[in-house]
Amino acid sequence: MRKFLIAGNWKMNGTRDSAVQLADEIVRGLEPSEQLEILVCPPFIFLLEVARRLKNSRLLLGAQDICADDNGAYTGEVSGSMLREAECRYVIVGHSERRSLYAENDSLVARKFIAAQNAGLIPILCVGETLEQRQNGQTHAVVLGQLNAVLEVAGLQAFGHAVMAYEPVWAIGTGKNATPEQAQEVHASIRASLGSRDAKIASRIRLLYGGSVKAANAAELLKMPDIDGGLVGGASLEAKEFLAICKAAG
Repeated sequence: MRKFLIAGNWKMNGTRDSAVQLADEIVRGLEPSEQLEILVCPPFIFLLEVARRLKNSRLLLGAQDICADDNGAYTGEVSGSMLREAECRYVIVGHSERRSLYAENDSLVARKFIAAQNAGLIPILCVGETLEQRQNGQTHAVVLGQLNAVLEVAGLQAFGHAVMAYEPVWAIGTGKNATPEQAQEVHASIRASLGSRDAKIASRIRLLYGGSVKAANAAELLKMPDIDGGLVGGASLEAKEFLAICKAAG
């Protein structure tokens, strides 16, 4: 299975010029590799501009979020069909910041997951626990609960066309990160849960780790058997650092 890296989420950072420059630098700096796929997820307003810069490159384009409805009176939202017109192929759903800052619950995340697939996009479902939940021994219950909430609505077969990212909330933007062994344990739990339902889907789905991924720890994380790539946050805002992560990945 090829490794899969997401450059960003770039979150709400940068300007049009800086987004274009960052995309250009990543495109120019990438070494040839048949073992690595790379996705960039800039803010909505920069999608079309970045899409132009990615023409004839190896990089794929994704969005950071999606509306659960495809049209209607939802001021400020962006639909799946709009993202497709902007040449997106992937979209992140259930990111921890959407869950915590905007009170997105499991039900809404499941609707967004389905909306993405209905629009022909591949959803990247984020799951993860808070520090308090980890300290209380609830990591697996929380992560599998978030997974099951989507399974119950979207169905198992939907995960044949999806990606998942484990992002421990306590390791996002804090400089902390799960050890490779801690991350592997959760990834293995996710794969085992899916495997108990369908071994083929479990073996094929790509499980990414997100939580202060850096060039310094990428190689150790990515050599774990159930970690298929990374959802890179702050480190993807610097081309040199992100390219070093790409090199570590393959």
